[in-house]
Amino acid sequence: MRKLWPLALLLLPALAQTEIPFWHAMDGPAGRLIAAFAQEFNGRQGQYRVLPQYVGDYRDAETKLVAALRTGGGPVLFQAEISFFPRLVAEGKAVALDPYLALDQAFVEDLFEPAWNYGVVEGRRFGLPFNTSTPVLFYNLDAFRAKGLKAPRNWKEFEETAKALTTRQAKGFIFVTDPQAWLFEAMVTSRGGNLVKDGRPNFTSKEALDALETLHRLNRAGALSARSMAEATFAQLDFVRTKGMMVMASIANWPAAENFSFAFTLGVAPVPREAGGKVPMGGAQLVVLQGSKEAQIRGALEFWKYLMEPRNVARWVEASYYVPVRKSALPLLEGFYRENPFRKVAFEQIAYAQERPRVPQFSTWAGLLAEALEKSLKGNIPPQKALEEAQRKAEAIR
Repeated sequence: MRKLWPLALLLLPALAQTEIPFWHAMDGPAGRLIAAFAQEFNGRQGQYRVLPQYVGDYRDAETKLVAALRTGGGPVLFQAEISFFPRLVAEGKAVALDPYLALDQAFVEDLFEPAWNYGVVEGRRFGLPFNTSTPVLFYNLDAFRAKGLKAPRNWKEFEETAKALTTRQAKGFIFVTDPQAWLFEAMVTSRGGNLVKDGRPNFTSKEALDALETLHRLNRAGALSARSMAEATFAQLDFVRTKGMMVMASIANWPAAENFSFAFTLGVAPVPREAGGKVPMGGAQLVVLQGSKEAQIRGALEFWKYLMEPRNVARWVEASYYVPVRKSALPLLEGFYRENPFRKVAFEQIAYAQERPRVPQFSTWAGLLAEALEKSLKGNIPPQKALEEAQRKAEAIR
């Protein structure tokens, strides 16, 4: 029996390895890089093994997680879209991470505040920044140059530009009514408004009405193509095929768009903005779910720290086009941004980015708003009536 002891000792590290299932919503280059990050992390230490799994887009991932949690399943680490994140916290599904985090002050100060601050709810940290974005305006640079136009800086200029770009063959602007109403929210916050006020829906505000009326005027002028999220692929194709000259989307949509062959030079501009206006931050937070063992929690945090190493932050930005969440990664991205300065537009908006509402019901409210926007723009329901209906439905949810 004594001869077996050396072999048993050699097997102990493998047997003691803690597995950390990680569900995420990233495909394409970003998804492949997550797999590479996990492989690298697993290879450089023997205590933890991260098991990444792509579970569909944000909406699919949320649906699968809710179903898994009902049966006591689910991962240890989950990439929670930031409007879904407060719901996980409110329902007691997320682990408060403060007891497990002992970060140097220099490290914390190196993180960009909007992304770092969003993970705190009622004074406790439940989320960790990973992929952060801001919406941007993609446009057909060749068409702009042909008509002597510049990227619109405010909403009056935007409306004039959309009309000037419209022809019999093309619409000036493609608007997507995404399920979380993020792009419409950008039209509201950039005017100085908010979709939530004092913890309640604020869909009938002056800024929200102004935003929807702008879209209606463009629609009446034949300058708008309204698409639902189910039609997002058609929206992309319309833009690529020059049937639409401007479209608002996340900067992270750029890598996917590069799968298409553009017949024009792509331009990227900040969201049009009024004085004092803001843009809503997008992306996700990493959440450790309740039911995880202490070793799994600690392993998930070690993996996050690996993701946050400056070189890895830079690799992530280059693959996904998301905004860097650490200042020390910026020198490593100089060449990437210099190669195409448009890549830096989303990052430059961080200076006036604001966090999305951290209200548990906001994800549901935003879905109701998105439905109202689609009915209004496709069914020609007056803006005031559409917003009032969304407001009533949202207020009925407790």
